[in-house]
Amino acid sequence: DGGCAAVSTTPPDRFGWKLGDRIPIQGNIWSGTWDFNIRAIYEGSRQGDDESMFWFHWKYLEERRQTMSGGGTVGWYTVQIDNPDNAVGVSQGVDTRFANSAWETSTETEQAFAAGFAKQIGNIRVLILSIGAVVLFTLLLVTGNTMAMAVRERVPELGVLKTLGFGDTIVLFLVLAEALVIALVGGTIGIGLAKLFTMGGDPTGGMLPVFFISGRQMVSGIAIALFVGLFAGTIPAMMAKKLRIVDALRRV
Repeated sequence: DGGCAAVSTTPPDRFGWKLGDRIPIQGNIWSGTWDFNIRAIYEGSRQGDDESMFWFHWKYLEERRQTMSGGGTVGWYTVQIDNPDNAVGVSQGVDTRFANSAWETSTETEQAFAAGFAKQIGNIRVLILSIGAVVLFTLLLVTGNTMAMAVRERVPELGVLKTLGFGDTIVLFLVLAEALVIALVGGTIGIGLAKLFTMGGDPTGGMLPVFFISGRQMVSGIAIALFVGLFAGTIPAMMAKKLRIVDALRRV
């Protein structure tokens, strides 16, 4: 009569499932049609929890596998420990117990296990870091060029400020402040759009089901934006500081 299944909120929202529905799923590793009855729909208790899971009892799998390949084998176990600090010791203990046996184990944390799955479609970490580095370098060039042009266009105004008594240090800080404001506004808009884009859940269509931008990550993004503004505005600010009044007013 099919197996009982518990699903998180994403599949029902996506496919229109509800409690009591009978769901046929076509297997690819284990062929045939697998029938499931939806008995529970749950929500994640924390933001960023994976809400794309489909859970059912392993006995239903074993019953079907008995007729396919004899059954009786297990691919992996999930072990919950009382203290995350003991993860290394527990992993070593499990692997030592089954060392030199016909069923040697390779125990790793849930984070490492998820990273291993991601690496099956490529080194996601290197890819993201590479793209981030290119974007950061481009932002530095664009912001630096913007500030350099602003200083060149305002040479007469800077000369007037120095004539009125504004010191070199004050002019330097004014240019840096402008660069920081530009970077802060741009960074805030970008992070806000990214947060808005991911508020509805996974924007990758299931490739990365846990896709959440936390408050700490947003603060880190703003800090990076400020760093970009400070770094890109340093050279134009130094140029403005060293600007001589005579040279500046000559362009008026």
